[in-house]
Amino acid sequence: MKYSQHIENPDVVLIGSGIMSANLGAMLKCLEPGLHIQVYEVTEDLAQESSHGWNNAGTGHAGICELSYTPNRSPDGTVDVSKAFEIFEQFEQTRQFWSYAVANGLVTNPGEFINPIPHISFVHGREQVDFLKDRHAGMSAHHFFREMEYTTDRATIASWAPLLLEGRSGVPIAATKMDTGTDVNFGEISRKLLTWLSQQPGCGIASNHRVVDLNETAAGWELRIKDLATGEVRKNHTKFVFVGAGGGSLPLLQKSGIAESKGLGGFPIGGQWLVCENPEIVGKHQAKVYGQALETAPTMAVPHLDTRLLDGKKTLLFGPFAAWTTKFLHRKGSVTDLPFSVKPDNLATLLKVGIHNLDLVRYLVQQGTQSMADRINVLHVFYPAAKPEDWKLIDAGIRVQAIKKTDGEAGIVHYGTEVITNSKRTISALLGASPGASVCVNIVLEVIKNCFPQLLASPEGRARMKEMIPIYDDNIKLPENAARFQEVSRRASEILQLNRPPSPP
Repeated sequence: MKYSQHIENPDVVLIGSGIMSANLGAMLKCLEPGLHIQVYEVTEDLAQESSHGWNNAGTGHAGICELSYTPNRSPDGTVDVSKAFEIFEQFEQTRQFWSYAVANGLVTNPGEFINPIPHISFVHGREQVDFLKDRHAGMSAHHFFREMEYTTDRATIASWAPLLLEGRSGVPIAATKMDTGTDVNFGEISRKLLTWLSQQPGCGIASNHRVVDLNETAAGWELRIKDLATGEVRKNHTKFVFVGAGGGSLPLLQKSGIAESKGLGGFPIGGQWLVCENPEIVGKHQAKVYGQALETAPTMAVPHLDTRLLDGKKTLLFGPFAAWTTKFLHRKGSVTDLPFSVKPDNLATLLKVGIHNLDLVRYLVQQGTQSMADRINVLHVFYPAAKPEDWKLIDAGIRVQAIKKTDGEAGIVHYGTEVITNSKRTISALLGASPGASVCVNIVLEVIKNCFPQLLASPEGRARMKEMIPIYDDNIKLPENAARFQEVSRRASEILQLNRPPSPP
């Protein structure tokens, strides 16, 4: 669906129609109904890049099953689970805002964008079995993860996820499970929120429009926007710009000329999935199962076997597999994106980081040249009985990992999403990836605190935010606040209809 709404001189311009812009726009409009907001999107429909349902794993990242959030042991031998607590709380903020959106008519039919799916961690080999046991001990001691189950019993694991045991030998295995995990269609919730926003006074969306330039002015920003259908270029002015354009954010940041953009570079990594639509196989698996990163693979490539619910249909997805690319966007990118992003101020950083990440380069080459048989062999780690004829390979989204001067000799592929904001607080841009989509509300909340502090300065503003996110400014991690957390979390689950049984195949 093409949108062609133009608001002249809006208070806020959102570039990109993905999960970040959608949540930021909706939250700002709820906080201050008088704000005028304009959205520009380069594709004809909304949320077609990284937020699109097929371009990501759809995991509601809550630290439950992702072993990459708890990779290390503390000096005393226990597993450090602090990152899992942080991600869990941030995703809870997302759930609560979405439940507010449902309860107040911003969106309808939550089953179209979020569904209950058990989250399982699965390991094999004695060392990893012991690790998972210690991880479970550290996590289940906290009220966030009190319901997490752990087992080494093969029959129990088979009852949780039968495909994991089909054809498997006698190597030691273990798994943890929580039934409160979710599968999320981030594209669908983005479109729902933006549709609501487009219907509000003073708000508009123009799709198939590309922002081609940004120039700072005394009052904010002048934007040049190209209508891709007609070639017409128009100008617009705004007080604040949010660049939530996924891989397209870096080129726009560079065009802005702000000091914070100097030295920034980007490294694009494509993604691919194996997909199974065989109803007999799909019907046997009702979970998102995460394992351990394979040798030489970066943390973003932790394999997982996922139930997906997209467009009313259940499928299985396995991956991700990395792919070499020079494009920054999946649908609207160009092979010249990477070379054109190399500037005098970031060249030295890019070269230095590249030299210290030769293993990653070799990994990407290996991933891009592997055969279907090679990919099926990786799938066999999870599903030993998998047959090639039941699976097909599809392309997914592109992640552009931001590279800063401060990265130095560090590995460039790491978890984390950060927002770059100029000193005047008139422009913010989102860089990074996982667990970005899941913690979108926490991220845009930080943007609001930083760039729109006046909206939260009054008792009325804080009350509005507390209505949208009941745990706003609460410390729900503390054991003594367990009852409060359970109360608000239960309410969010009821509104989002997450207490229903998982959907049948």
